[in-house]
Amino acid sequence: MNLTVFSAHPFEQPFLREAAQARHELHFVDEALSLATADRAQGSPAVAIFVGDDASAPVLERLAALGVRYLLVRAAGHDQVDLPAAQRLGLRVANVPHYSPYAIAEHALALILALNRHLHQADAQVRHADFRLDALVGFDLHGKTVGIIGCGTIGGTVAGLLSGFGCRLLGYDVLPDATLTQRYGVEYVPLDTLCALADVVTVHAPLTPATRQLLNAGQLAKMKRGAMLINTSRGALLDTEAALAALESGQLGYLGLDVYEHEKGLFFYDHSRDAAPDPLLARLLARPNVLITGHQGFLTREALGNIATTAIETLDKWLAGQPASNELTPGEGPAVGAAALSAIATTPPA
Repeated sequence: MNLTVFSAHPFEQPFLREAAQARHELHFVDEALSLATADRAQGSPAVAIFVGDDASAPVLERLAALGVRYLLVRAAGHDQVDLPAAQRLGLRVANVPHYSPYAIAEHALALILALNRHLHQADAQVRHADFRLDALVGFDLHGKTVGIIGCGTIGGTVAGLLSGFGCRLLGYDVLPDATLTQRYGVEYVPLDTLCALADVVTVHAPLTPATRQLLNAGQLAKMKRGAMLINTSRGALLDTEAALAALESGQLGYLGLDVYEHEKGLFFYDHSRDAAPDPLLARLLARPNVLITGHQGFLTREALGNIATTAIETLDKWLAGQPASNELTPGEGPAVGAAALSAIATTPPA
């Protein structure tokens, strides 16, 4: 089958080719899927999209008119897909729910450690023969309280890593997992309590209409003054303007991001020659207590291999008339639980 892959970056193409082998003909399109680029799928019954692609109703209607029947999301998050529209148009949609929780969890930990020990600032100083330590004082992670917002597969993996550092772990999730309490001592608390007590807050929740800007000015004000905030989930979970204001006031002590509220059309592409690609991002990057990476948390060989394999195996199952456990329909999947996240922000879990 001819499969058109939108946002086909060079780093993932070898993994997709290996997974497809001779079973499917891959057509790589480096541009993101949009209404302007949808016609690139002409002749392909299946398309594969990435996090920055547009799979809104108008785009899906165009794909369906071209004869597309299958939509593969090369990620766990699928907030870019209008699932009700896909169902109405007869498009089958699937994501890759479990490609490597270790990749994201380890990247979150890397951001925590790098910010705490000022590694990016230390590296810059040493490269200029400046070996002073005055601005590089960090803190022991051991014994600190870390709040994990979203304790699913990735959040649970983060809990395991931080448990090894000797941290006290607070969890916030609509469905508390007793296994994490038994194994790592995770204490489930309301969001307000987590923010008030945590020295470090790390976010691992999906993006839904209910969780958009879950961490806004009001919630940031409830955090412990000088705390660290890490987001490797979805950029729009955080009100970035509010976060910048909190950094400027000293309410927020450190900010580590692998995702950005306005990353669409910016991340994954070279904007080094652009005069000012994003003023807000530039203001964040000018601060020494901010560390931002360009949505690379998933970027390990293991994760890329699993993403490609799962996507191709899902297509194979559909073509063979078999069900796929990762198929998405309206009202199903991780978005259901996440929709209640903000509604119980100040309510203790049952």
